[in-house]
Amino acid sequence: MLKRIALLLVIASAFATAAAQEIRLDGSSTVYPVALAIAEEFGIEFPSARVSVAFSGTGAGFEKFCRGETEMSGASRPIKASEAELCAANGIEFVEIPIAGDALTVIVNANNDFATCMTVDELKRAWEPDSGVTTWADIRPEWPAEEIVFYGAGADSGTFDYFTEAIVGESGAIRTDFFPSEDDNVLVLGVAGNDYAMGFFGFAYFVENRAILNAVEIDGGNGCVEPSAENAASNTYIPLSRPLFEYVNIAKLDANPDLAAFIEFALTSDLARNATEETGYLVYPDAIYAAALERVNDRVPGSVFGDFEPGDSVLDALRQR
Repeated sequence: MLKRIALLLVIASAFATAAAQEIRLDGSSTVYPVALAIAEEFGIEFPSARVSVAFSGTGAGFEKFCRGETEMSGASRPIKASEAELCAANGIEFVEIPIAGDALTVIVNANNDFATCMTVDELKRAWEPDSGVTTWADIRPEWPAEEIVFYGAGADSGTFDYFTEAIVGESGAIRTDFFPSEDDNVLVLGVAGNDYAMGFFGFAYFVENRAILNAVEIDGGNGCVEPSAENAASNTYIPLSRPLFEYVNIAKLDANPDLAAFIEFALTSDLARNATEETGYLVYPDAIYAAALERVNDRVPGSVFGDFEPGDSVLDALRQR
């Protein structure tokens, strides 16, 4: 009987250890496609590893991460000082990893053949608080006098923070009569279902749905530029080019060999590069991933992207200590 109890305890301990080795990723819906694609490739190479990928928005993801509920948190903007303070209060140190580049995309319905390019000022007038823009003709008189239905990222989304800061000039400043969601698929369906709708989200969701949506080119002062990985790489798609991040818990990285293997796979494997490229996001040059891996291996904590601006060098940021 005692032997049987001992065996059961060993088995229970083994199951508990296996459960502790799970790699849980949550956070940004923008980062979700690339995180999922890399996780699927990693699962083929390491079938015994347990990786779960979910999205609840950048802000909600950081709340979970800073409570120690996840090993990694995807973010479509750098971590805020208040979020870093929450992590510190809970004794959680993290390494910041740029995983891919994004061309944040303004989208319209596939039947919209007039709003092919918009200036940053036009977008600002359309999206700012107390905006007087209600129809497309309010933006340009030659456009239809049809009411615009606005769809955009919800307040828990890093895309919401990034778009409002880059376009309106203040993070969180936006008109109140738009349909928000942290689920980009909801935004896809909303814009695809209304001929006069407009919205914004990460480039991967446009790539996946380009048959039912049109992307608006952005004039940041030097002419119209389409969203693309190439234009994000050349810093010509201004001001909506941005890095996407994964944040990894250092203590869990030390305790979980599978997590360490996952990070190395994501930053060094050609399979991860190919998976990222297939989503439509920008695959960074090898030097950027090498610098990120060096920070991981050296367990360099904290954020170096708090003051990052469109057009800044990702590699230069990573080389800060």
